[in-house]
Amino acid sequence: MLTADLRVFLYNWLRAPLQTGAFLPSSGPLVRAMAAQLDPGRPGAVIELGAGTGAVTKALLKRGVAAESLIVIERSPAFCRLLKQKFPQVTVVRGDARHLGELLHFRGVEQVGTVVSSLPLLSLPFSTQRDILRESVSVLDTTGAFVQFTYGRGSPIHPALMRRLALKGRPVARVWRNIPPAVVWCYRSTQSAGSIAGRLAA
Repeated sequence: MLTADLRVFLYNWLRAPLQTGAFLPSSGPLVRAMAAQLDPGRPGAVIELGAGTGAVTKALLKRGVAAESLIVIERSPAFCRLLKQKFPQVTVVRGDARHLGELLHFRGVEQVGTVVSSLPLLSLPFSTQRDILRESVSVLDTTGAFVQFTYGRGSPIHPALMRRLALKGRPVARVWRNIPPAVVWCYRSTQSAGSIAGRLAA
């Protein structure tokens, strides 16, 4: 019998497979590998992009991220309703990651330490990936990190975007016990926030 979470997940996948990405929610080993990249004591908000049914959300809270510091950005109304029911202390925002800066500014968020993404970057058009990464980099503080998993062999961020946004990335975990196997990547900026802002405005 399908669980409520899986029913909602499959319903969204059938409606928009490219936006949902995987046909099954992320496994326990994968979400734990993603959460392990965070330091719960680090200052600043933790932003989760594309939370789905909340598997990564739950892992972040178990890792020690304070519920009041966690902000979830999710486009799907069905997923948003589910997330608000499961995690009433977490801020769940229905919105598009391409407008992340505006969504956070509206809520008075000034410091972001980490962005954790479950978005299917490789399935998205280049322009959409560019907008999401541009927004994510613009809200992160100088030493912040962008965490992303992928089912592909290489970096889930296009090399041209890495150069433009001055990002350096590396695989930090390989999760074979996931269907399909996945790799977690962690990206950090190699330039100051001011330099990046100049690049983005160019």
